[in-house]
Amino acid sequence: MSELYDDPRLTAMGLFAEAHRGLSTRFAVQLEEHGLSQVEFEVLLRLARSPGHELRMSDLSAQTSLSTSGVTRVVDRMERDGLLRRRACPSDRRSSYAVVTQSGLNRLGETLPGHLELIEKSFTGLLDDHLLETVLYGMRTVRDAVNPCATAGTTTDPVGVGRVPAE
Repeated sequence: MSELYDDPRLTAMGLFAEAHRGLSTRFAVQLEEHGLSQVEFEVLLRLARSPGHELRMSDLSAQTSLSTSGVTRVVDRMERDGLLRRRACPSDRRSSYAVVTQSGLNRLGETLPGHLELIEKSFTGLLDDHLLETVLYGMRTVRDAVNPCATAGTTTDPVGVGRVPAE
C-alpha cells in the first residue's frame, strides 16, 4: 500500500496545486494594488480578449470558475463600478452579454504591465521556450478534457496552439 503514496500522479497533482496556490497568492497582491479581485481581473481579461469585448453571460460562466449566479453577482458589482455593462441579446430575450467598458479597458491596461512582469518573473521566465510550449500544450489538453466548455465563444487556431476570437 505504501507504494501508492509515491505514485507520480499524486506528485503531479501536488506540484500543480502548490504552484497554483503560490502564483495565485502573488497575483492577488498585485491585483489588489489596482482595486481588482482575481475574479474581476479574469472577467475583464476574458471580455477584453473576446470579439467586440463581450461574451454571453453563460459563456463567461463556462470560461471562469464561476457559476451562472456567481457571474451575475460579479457582473452586477463590476457594472456598479463602471467596469462593464450588460447588453441584451437581440435573438434571445433570456440571454444577455457582459461588455467591458472603456473604464474597464483602462483599468485592465493599468494592471497588465505589472501582471505580465509578475508572470514572467514567477512562471514563464523560469521555463525555456520549448518547455513553455510543452507546458501550454499539456495545460490545454487537460483543460479541454476537464472543462470542454472553457473555450465557449472562441475557436482554436489552425494548428491548435492558441485561441483566436470566434467569428
